[in-house]
Amino acid sequence: MRRKVLITDSVHPVMMEGLNAFSFGYEYLPKISLEEVYDKVSDFCGLVINSKIIVDEKLLDRAPNLKFVARLGSGMEIIDQELCKKRGVHVINSPEGNRNAVAEHALGMLLALSNKLVISDKEVRQKIWNREANRGFELQGKTIGIIGFGQTGSTFAKKLSGMQMQILAYDKYKVDYTHAFPYVEACTLEYIMQRADIISFHLPLNEETHHFADEVFFSSLGAESPIIINTSRGGIIDTEALVRMLECEHQTIGGACLDVFENEKPETFSNEEQELYQRLYDLDNVVLSPHVAGWTQESKYKLSAVILERLDAYIMRGGFDE
Repeated sequence: MRRKVLITDSVHPVMMEGLNAFSFGYEYLPKISLEEVYDKVSDFCGLVINSKIIVDEKLLDRAPNLKFVARLGSGMEIIDQELCKKRGVHVINSPEGNRNAVAEHALGMLLALSNKLVISDKEVRQKIWNREANRGFELQGKTIGIIGFGQTGSTFAKKLSGMQMQILAYDKYKVDYTHAFPYVEACTLEYIMQRADIISFHLPLNEETHHFADEVFFSSLGAESPIIINTSRGGIIDTEALVRMLECEHQTIGGACLDVFENEKPETFSNEEQELYQRLYDLDNVVLSPHVAGWTQESKYKLSAVILERLDAYIMRGGFDE
């Protein structure tokens, strides 16, 4: 019987070409729901997923033939990795595939905020010519703190290397990680909190990092009206605390660039969430995008290519012979 892979999200055609080259069959169902995956997954040895498919005990119990799960992107909070290991299911992700896209997007959001491009664009379209009110600030000479120096954090630092900024980095789980980045100073979290004019989060979401940036965190920042950037996971930031700080008359937080949110399904907002997110949307000192930082034409190809490269290595190691 030919081995089959279930592809549950939109991928570049190179994915199907690669699977064919590996002699895999596949079903390409980018609009499939999680409930539908439960009904179908028992027939497949491989699963290609994005954020909508949760690989937990319920799914794994229905997938006796599953040998690998391939995650498009980096976020592993949707996969029970310990249980996969116990069940002999190999887990692949592809953070290299969209690290450049995320880094470029973060820089673009920061430049848009610092130059008030969103506000001024709207005003010019309304024939409002308000130059002084739209005076921005320059990044040159500012200090930016990057919290989490993995694939996206380090790539963001590369993008910033020509901006004549002081670049600080903090990563709890790395040592000697800036030797290849002479323009980056590794430091403590406390040092970033006290010195950084801009703080950018590049963290995975887990129990340790949930609400990493809460009211205590924001209240402890030392710079005057710092800017917050989050292109990692929405749960890293306590949204209620951030909105309160952004609304503060004394500008405790000067602005925010957010590509990710605690609830990314507006149709499911509770009444409290409706009110909270509307407060966020009404602010002029934020730039928002719908979790698309890693969502480029190029990254669509790269994500599939990285997965295929890692799947090839798994096959060559005899992964399907175990």
